[in-house]
Amino acid sequence: MEVLSKEDILSTLDQNGCLDNLPFMPEMFAYCGRRLRVYKRADKTCDYIQGWSIRRLTDAVHLETSRCDGSGHGGCEAGCLIFWKEAWLKRAETTLVTLETSPVWTKGVASVQKTCSEACVCSASASQNAQGDTIYKCQATEVPRFTSHMSFWDPRQYIRDLRSGNLDTGMAGDLRTHRVLETVLGVSRIVHATIIGGFNEVQARRRGSRYPFVEGSAEKPPIERLDLQPGELVEVRSKEEILATLDKNQKNRGLWFDSEMLPYCGGIYKVLRRVHHIIEEKSGKMVNMKFPCIVLEGVVCKSDYHRLCPRAIYPYWRENWLKRAANVQAQQDRKEVLELCSK
Repeated sequence: MEVLSKEDILSTLDQNGCLDNLPFMPEMFAYCGRRLRVYKRADKTCDYIQGWSIRRLTDAVHLETSRCDGSGHGGCEAGCLIFWKEAWLKRAETTLVTLETSPVWTKGVASVQKTCSEACVCSASASQNAQGDTIYKCQATEVPRFTSHMSFWDPRQYIRDLRSGNLDTGMAGDLRTHRVLETVLGVSRIVHATIIGGFNEVQARRRGSRYPFVEGSAEKPPIERLDLQPGELVEVRSKEEILATLDKNQKNRGLWFDSEMLPYCGGIYKVLRRVHHIIEEKSGKMVNMKFPCIVLEGVVCKSDYHRLCPRAIYPYWRENWLKRAANVQAQQDRKEVLELCSK
């Protein structure tokens, strides 16, 4: 897809810089005119503001590599995947896949007045409350406004997941047998997610343990500082080691260890960045962390336990939950030396 020009996008926005209550953020201007592949359709998304739930939205997608850099929101380091309304995109003229060339999608845009400017978009991203605090407005803080309620048992969400290709592995070819297998694998993910979701719904009502049973017991969660820096290789500690650092609320010094992080235990990943401050979605205020957290490259929420939400949020890691992959680093350095010697 190709992102429309700044002028074309501004013509779709209201005076608050929104389309269907979805904010177009200042950080998104940098993508205008660029070509990006669709990562997944954003037919649903998770909401942490009104108590966790999955909510419905329409005519929106996520594009590959398009994450918010926080430059228009006080330097927020959350790195959220951006929502794009279809009206802000058009099919690229030349793609690897044969697509029918079509004009800009205009569904739901005809009644919007051309009253928005770049200054409107920027000014809408932050305001001052009565106490003088800066309150930020972004896509993450506005989720309840541009989405609608969707029942847990609504089967249409999973049909959309299958039809859109959101559950594709990306490894199938064009043969019919490949596509059949891809569909079967997608259905198996849906069955898996539905069974787990149903079990956890029952457990929540009876106040029982939720699958996959992440239960800490530490009375005073330990503190460990590794001073990890971007580019370093780290190994995620085992489930047992991490549970030993969590209290009964599944937290380490206030930071939640999410069940979606478990599949990464034992894996080796590269540090993407240290996170010092993020915007709190409920209040819109910037929260400064007493102890910086770590974001790992390519490590995102796959939502296996959260109804297959495509939002791909970065989990935050305490340094307690990681350790330097010293042996791997040594092997990599040795390999580089051998390659240089062979030249």
